[in-house]
Amino acid sequence: MHRNNVSENKTSHDEDSGLRLGWLMFFRVIIVSFLLGIAAFIEFQGTASLSRTSLYSVYFIIGITYFLSIVYALISKKIKSVSININLQSLFDVLLITFLVYVTGGIESIYATLYPLVIIYSVVFLGIRGGIIIASASGICYGIVLDLEFHHVIQPLHNVIRRYDFSAGYVFSRIFIYFVSFYIIAFIASFLVEREKKTRRLLSEREDAFEQLDALHRSIIESVDTGIMTIDLNDTIKSFNRAAQEITGYRLVEVKDLHIDARFPDMFKNLLSVMEGVNRFEYRLQQDDGTSKMLGFSVSPLRDDAGNGIGKILIFQDLTLIKAMESEIEKSKRLALIGEMSAVLAHELRTPLASISGSIQLLMNDLELNGSDERLMRIILRGKDQLENLVKDFLLLARPSADKHAVIDVREIIDEAVESVQLGPDWHDGIRLKVNMRGHPRIYGHTTEIRQVFQNILVNSLQAMPDGGELNIATDASDTGDDDNLLRIDIGDTGCGIAPGQLEQVREPFYTTKEKGTGLGLAIVNRVIESHGGLFRIESEPDKGVRCRVLLPRYAEKET
Repeated sequence: MHRNNVSENKTSHDEDSGLRLGWLMFFRVIIVSFLLGIAAFIEFQGTASLSRTSLYSVYFIIGITYFLSIVYALISKKIKSVSININLQSLFDVLLITFLVYVTGGIESIYATLYPLVIIYSVVFLGIRGGIIIASASGICYGIVLDLEFHHVIQPLHNVIRRYDFSAGYVFSRIFIYFVSFYIIAFIASFLVEREKKTRRLLSEREDAFEQLDALHRSIIESVDTGIMTIDLNDTIKSFNRAAQEITGYRLVEVKDLHIDARFPDMFKNLLSVMEGVNRFEYRLQQDDGTSKMLGFSVSPLRDDAGNGIGKILIFQDLTLIKAMESEIEKSKRLALIGEMSAVLAHELRTPLASISGSIQLLMNDLELNGSDERLMRIILRGKDQLENLVKDFLLLARPSADKHAVIDVREIIDEAVESVQLGPDWHDGIRLKVNMRGHPRIYGHTTEIRQVFQNILVNSLQAMPDGGELNIATDASDTGDDDNLLRIDIGDTGCGIAPGQLEQVREPFYTTKEKGTGLGLAIVNRVIESHGGLFRIESEPDKGVRCRVLLPRYAEKET
């Protein structure tokens, strides 16, 4: 990681230096263009401040500078080393400034003030060492021009007819002052550049530390299995971690910058309760596929460094499985209680029923009944049979049998169940039966209880079609969608159907929509199938009928 940081810093430094080099060439052209404008202004005004020869020399220097700027740009593309480019440009700039000083008055030229610009940018790019070298070169070049001028070796082009009346002391002091000023400028510039580099380095280190801290923060937020969502004061979603996306099924781009009610309808009402001191609530999220999830939310205020509120943090978890488990536990407790009650009730009813049944049999054998008495006796027998069937249902609901299991041919037991209901009061000529059973699928279970399961389902289907309809029975040992070891038996009708809100309730004990129903039929079906390790499902649409799907473990040879 350290090597990567070093490499990244070096690349960043090279890119920054290259950018600065480009700006240097740009500003050089700007300065030269400014000098060109001054020279052109002097010539057009016809002032005597510069001779024509000096002006032409200035034009020549400006042209050379433009030409060299183009050359510098081409060289910088070929030679990527910033140090080489700066050294080359600095030396040529010193020479051009020296020539400019010579053609504009020598010791009287004001353009000697351009040397510090070259010294400063040399320090910026090359450091104190490079700045000292350029300062020395500038002082030497400037001193040579003034020394040669003093000894009349060269004559400034500014005014060839003027009288030179500067003393040796003045010339020496001027050279000395410029020399010292060049070095002072180099040292001051290096000090400022080092401070700037140190500041940039500290800033870069702080940025790296901040980025690492931010990356750690993001890593923690994204690694937790709890959904985390932040909203601003306008209830607009600002962040959405990985777990939140997995729980809700929404991607960050689908929720970011949206009002929370856009993706979580009526959530704002729950957030209002937070203001009243309740920071926990449950929320049912309806998903696009029609399913729903129960989410548990915890809300905390989101504050800035000054402690001012800037939004809220919503932490949530998927409670769907937990709620399902709680529901199953409650159901088990309820069934256990019902089972105990049923067992006690069945036991208490069995004794008097046995006495009544025995007494009726004796009376029927010993008495000769007339028509009216015989009819009353049959009513008593039917009532006794109904009570006995109710006792059997109670016992079956309380404790499905765990013994006396055997291999069951599903085709045979369904045929028996169909035959039984065809002899019952709910069958009529308007019923059309369609049976589609493949082969002879077998299961392992309690024959009487399994028969009772199919009889209860068939009776419910017949009672849902008092005006006639179609009763479909089909078996399929494949494509159950749950487990290859499960046998699927579908029983469907074209009756009135079940309202969506009642689909789960119809399997509850004592829940019925019929005037004379006990509410035990489908409860017994569900109880028996679960005791056999199977699944029972009900699908329905109002006015389109009901389909009951029974999934039971197929018989395997090892079970025998």
